[in-house]
Amino acid sequence: VGSMGRVGAAGHNAAMESFFSLLPKNVLNRRSGDTREQLRIAIVTWIERTYHRRRRQKRLHGLTPIEYEAIMNTDVALAA
Repeated sequence: VGSMGRVGAAGHNAAMESFFSLLPKNVLNRRSGDTREQLRIAIVTWIERTYHRRRRQKRLHGLTPIEYEAIMNTDVALAA
C-alpha cells in the first residue's frame, strides 16, 4: 500500500509502519482459533501493556512513559 505522506517525507509514516510490523509478530501470529473479541482484547492489551509503555515518545523528549513518570515522581517528591 502506498504511503499517504508527501513525496520525499520518508519518515512520515515510520511510526505506523513500525507499529503494524510489530503487531502480527507479537500478537496475531501467537494466537490461533480465537474469536474476533478475543483478538480485539489481545490487541488492546498488547498496545496498553507493552507498546505504549516501552516506545520512546518525542513529546517526552525521547523517554518512555515509564522513565518519564519515574522522573516526574522524583521531582514531585523533592518539591514536597
